[in-house]
Amino acid sequence: MAVSSERVGAAFVVTIDRPERRNAVDGPTAEALRDAFDAFEADDDARVLVLTGAGGIAFCAGADLKAIDTYAGRLDLAEGPMGFTRLTPSKPTIAAIDGFALAGGLELALWCDLRIATPTSSFGCPERRWGVPLIDGGTQRLPRIVGMGRALDLILSGRIIDAAEAERFGLLTEIADDAVARALEWAQALAAFPQETMLADRRAAIEGFGLPLDAGLALEAETARATFGVAVAGAARFASGEGRGGAGAGV
Repeated sequence: MAVSSERVGAAFVVTIDRPERRNAVDGPTAEALRDAFDAFEADDDARVLVLTGAGGIAFCAGADLKAIDTYAGRLDLAEGPMGFTRLTPSKPTIAAIDGFALAGGLELALWCDLRIATPTSSFGCPERRWGVPLIDGGTQRLPRIVGMGRALDLILSGRIIDAAEAERFGLLTEIADDAVARALEWAQALAAFPQETMLADRRAAIEGFGLPLDAGLALEAETARATFGVAVAGAARFASGEGRGGAGAGV
């Protein structure tokens, strides 16, 4: 099976399992990724999606260029060629990266909210060398994450950077020896927070990015009004002593 998924506590772990192709995505694998995305969205108890690749060599090396014919008809799909890259999940997502995250694989990592990688992982847009365009969100998400200057460095040059440089760029949230284990720790911590306000703040940040400031502030106010009852209950818990001194305040 090219894609597997399993629940680990509140985490929904999706694994691209084509190590013989460095977890490159062909048409059937893209369809399986979309199915996994739909299963995550439908599972109310799955609070965080963790995306990873099998084999310890690659997270994902991008589209399988040796099976490019299997992409026929996928370029214009609303969900994106590689399964779900033009969709925005309603819940947090984490990329657990071990090895190559290149081309479309980098775009899958950029699709996630957070990116945790092993020290030996590498990142880049080598498709530049073969005249293959970025078509799974990379031209839009990479500048939003690392800034336009650094994004254009990677997009134009096609150079590959290591995990240390990726962290300096702001591409990585964290470097960890075991990316999946660390991603699951993050998932557990995020799942433990009151969900309504966390998801509302996430929505405001994602949808508000690029809006004029007044429109972004209006969106923030809208989400705040919708979760005010949860905020009142949380404030009461704080007043009674819960969470003082930073308890429960991080991963």
